[in-house]
Amino acid sequence: MSDGQADRRLVLATRNAHKVVELREILRPVLEQVGLELVGLDAFEGLEDVVESGVTFADNALLKARYAAAATGLPALADDSGLAVDVLGGSPGVFSARWSGPLGEATGLSRDEANNVLVLAQLADVPDGHRAASFVCAAALVLPGAEPGTVGEEIVRHGHCRGVVAHQLRGTGGFGFDPLLLRPDGRTLAEHSAQEKNAISHRGEAFRALGADLTHRLGQLR
Repeated sequence: MSDGQADRRLVLATRNAHKVVELREILRPVLEQVGLELVGLDAFEGLEDVVESGVTFADNALLKARYAAAATGLPALADDSGLAVDVLGGSPGVFSARWSGPLGEATGLSRDEANNVLVLAQLADVPDGHRAASFVCAAALVLPGAEPGTVGEEIVRHGHCRGVVAHQLRGTGGFGFDPLLLRPDGRTLAEHSAQEKNAISHRGEAFRALGADLTHRLGQLR
């Protein structure tokens, strides 16, 4: 719940520390303009993890942002992002984060590692001309409602990052499927610097699109 300090915070509905750092950088101009600090769910006590039961990226982004806004009484952001491989019919899609299921635990790999290994295995015999894929992101802003525990206005913007799935993991930057998506410049997202990645990524595109909405709505809170 909000306190004297929390009313200057904007909640990003995630426990992924990498994502918080990335979004702070992407939204730096907006955050400085509106005078708010971006924090993740771990900055608050007693918040639960939201089950991502939606069937679209926008559904899941809104589920998370609505919960964070209602629970904290603060403006909340959330995104749902994933890898959509053309030859897999757009999968892993909304299941990207948990694509490998229990494989990671069974093999001792981290979830990200297991997800990447599984996609590589699924595309093992797929030639270069059929390995096209996109990163997709839906970014949501949800404002708290007039009454405690309620929500108000909701806005969703989208972003895409096109490439092909590499034949092996490349690069040590980023997270998730970043070591797999090969861009036209011959590098995966994990081989780009953070600044380069933010300029071309699906998440960067979606949240930059949301920037005008953030400035207009949150600027009124100053």
